[in-house]
Amino acid sequence: MAVQQNKVSKSRRNNRRAHDSLTPANPNECPNCGELKRPHHICGACGHYDDKEIVPLTEEIDLEDDAA
Repeated sequence: MAVQQNKVSKSRRNNRRAHDSLTPANPNECPNCGELKRPHHICGACGHYDDKEIVPLTEEIDLEDDAA
């Protein structure tokens, strides 16, 4: 079991933790619908990526034709 040799001061402990903070998000605007999205990800609102529709919206899918 590890036991420290000397007490670590609050200043030294906090200096070690200085780089552990979270970085803020970097949202970009979707060129198709204008909603904010994560860079290099599919837009959750319209399903487009790089000016191409990757995921069709649920209103556009006709479930009766797919079942037949």
